[in-house]
Amino acid sequence: MAMSSAGVGANLDVAGLVSKLMAVESQPLTTLQKKEASYQAKLTAYGSLKGALSSFQSSISGLSDVSKFQSLTASASDSSILSASSTSAASPGNYTVSVSALAQSQTISSAGQASTTAAIGGAGTTTLTFQFGTISGGSLASGTYTGASFAQDATQATGSVVINNSNNSLQGIRDAINSAGVGVTASIVNDGNPTTPYRLLITSNSTGLSKSMKITSDGGDASISSLLSYDPAGTQNLTQTSAAQNAALSVNGLAISSASNSVTGAISGVTLNLTKAGSTNLSIANNTSAIASALQSLVQSYNSINTTLNTLTRYNATTKQGGLLMGDASMQMIQSRIRSTLSGALSGLGSNTLTNLSQVGLSFLKDGTLSLDNAKLQSALSSNFGDFASLFASFGKATDSLTSYVSATGNTKAGSYAVEVTTLATQGKVTGSAPATQARLTGSAAADLTVTAGVNDKLLVSVDGGSAISVTLTPGAPYANADALAAQVQADINTALTAASQTGQVTVTQSAGRLSITSNAFGSASAVSVTDDGGFPGNTGATSLLGGAPTTSSVATIKTGVNDQLSLGVNGTTATITLAAGTYTASTLAALIQSTANAATSFTSAGIAVTVSESAGVLTVNSNRYGVSSAVSIAGGSGAANLFGASPSATIGADIVGKINGVAATGSGQLLTGATGNDAEGLRVQVVGGIPGARGTVNFSKGYAYNLNKLLDDVLSSTGSIANSTTSVNNNIADLQKRATALNVQLAATEKRYMAQFTSLDTLISKMNATSSFLTQQLANLPKIEG
Repeated sequence: MAMSSAGVGANLDVAGLVSKLMAVESQPLTTLQKKEASYQAKLTAYGSLKGALSSFQSSISGLSDVSKFQSLTASASDSSILSASSTSAASPGNYTVSVSALAQSQTISSAGQASTTAAIGGAGTTTLTFQFGTISGGSLASGTYTGASFAQDATQATGSVVINNSNNSLQGIRDAINSAGVGVTASIVNDGNPTTPYRLLITSNSTGLSKSMKITSDGGDASISSLLSYDPAGTQNLTQTSAAQNAALSVNGLAISSASNSVTGAISGVTLNLTKAGSTNLSIANNTSAIASALQSLVQSYNSINTTLNTLTRYNATTKQGGLLMGDASMQMIQSRIRSTLSGALSGLGSNTLTNLSQVGLSFLKDGTLSLDNAKLQSALSSNFGDFASLFASFGKATDSLTSYVSATGNTKAGSYAVEVTTLATQGKVTGSAPATQARLTGSAAADLTVTAGVNDKLLVSVDGGSAISVTLTPGAPYANADALAAQVQADINTALTAASQTGQVTVTQSAGRLSITSNAFGSASAVSVTDDGGFPGNTGATSLLGGAPTTSSVATIKTGVNDQLSLGVNGTTATITLAAGTYTASTLAALIQSTANAATSFTSAGIAVTVSESAGVLTVNSNRYGVSSAVSIAGGSGAANLFGASPSATIGADIVGKINGVAATGSGQLLTGATGNDAEGLRVQVVGGIPGARGTVNFSKGYAYNLNKLLDDVLSSTGSIANSTTSVNNNIADLQKRATALNVQLAATEKRYMAQFTSLDTLISKMNATSSFLTQQLANLPKIEG
């Protein structure tokens, strides 16, 4: 009987047979694929958990901010009069604020010009120096001061503007001033005058009495100088159109003056922004709503992450399926640590009343969710508002008023730490070796402009300790003006001093006709004495020039190109500063040097500033930095010897020395940092003054939000439990994929063998069928044997 098949030769179903056999052979591969799918689902679950924990961490980040718990609200009943903002230094309360005047800036106006583009003056270069200070005394009429004085504000930087043939038009001067950034704004106005309508207006950028201007010219171009020089105590080539003015207000009846309409310090921790005159009530209150909102957000965020954790780790009786991470030990640990962190009490809070979350209305329900009792929260906010910051954020508080908590690290443990100071930090400084002033003799009355030989032409003069010499003045009948007389008196005195082989020289100036004779020498050797010459009875030269009772004073005269430059080294940075020419007292000179130095670009770019003071005319320059990096030097300059003497002394600053928690701390400037290896490691405190010795304690706590954030940082880090679990799963997947690859190679070989075997079988069957057919034919052709 012939065999039949659907194969190649005999029609056997080789592919079907091999497919069925391979289905059996592939069962181990299917098992591996199911395991990999399970691991991939776990990876997705870990990803979901990581995302949920990151969202939870973001939601609690606001609770780590100390300012969240120290903010107050400030609201005015009439917001058109003022608005207000507050800091943590403020205290709740109600105030009556009355504003009678707003602060304003000084504005001065130049003489009218026919054109805004025509050149003013020649091709000379003029440097204008802008100073700011207070105008006092004298009188003001038609925008001009008479008999006033000007005291520089040392806190506002001096600035300079260069005018030359590239910018000596009214427009050019305006643009040069505005681009120089010297603290003023220039503009051009047209007053309608038919011939000279254009005026330059210069307005101080700052309001307040101490921000009036003084503009000094170095005299490079006479036309520019005559247009823009402005000294409220002397020559005023510009006219004041608006006077500098302080804001005037009262708080609960107490009168207050402020240079700015933004008034800080009138109420501790509160800034008042004045907008118009009037009276209003101001309420300062604790911002409890912000805290309540933050805690409600914490509850919602925790409950959300708790739901995610439960879904991933628990068995669902309804679906009869376990969560993708059910039985995962690391997930159970995460859930347990979060709940434990929120349930435990805090340490290091010192005298704080609040030490746990249940006291502010946060508690766990039976189902594991977190709940907020608003009534309990409001009660805690009313009675213990100040404790909330330390309850949630990383927070430190010092008991000493001149000691403050600055920061801590993750290694700092919560606790109460004693602070002890052995040596306070100091600033680097340089102190002059001689006074920075000169002796000046000023007449008590206007000088007689007529000098007559034998009548009032004789003086007995002593300068800088030299012997008194007789000086004969050049007669004039009369001199054209007081300036001409001053110039001749100066020449006559200096000629006589030189003839007497004395090194001293004087400078003679005049103001309102009164002569002033100033020694050119600086320091303790500087002296001037002028009297009637007794060798010529009846000759009243001194009385005629200086009046009956001349006054003596100490001044410093700064002259351009003579003694106007100082090279200062501060904290490793050097700047050469140019002082504005003029005559100064020791205190105003100190203010000039301070404001000019603090405007130097090399200092401002390095964050460097100095404070300059004087005592008995001797100048001291202090770096505003503390510690061993704080140093000041007088590196040179044309005015160095004049203003600081031949050998100024420099002192390098010292770092603070002390202990925290009884262990020597690291000192840097005014900062003490807890040493490595003890509980106070990384705790940083600042001591700004006081005396050496015990300086109280610093209570440091790590609040709930801080602890949660630290916990989540650990969990979510590259070495945390989720990362470790994810790595383990990925390793398992990689192993399964490796095994699957090897199994696929084996299955391919098996399939190839099966195909070869069944193909051979099909061929064999075909041959056998052919033989069967042949034999059948042969048998059919055999003769039949009949019986």
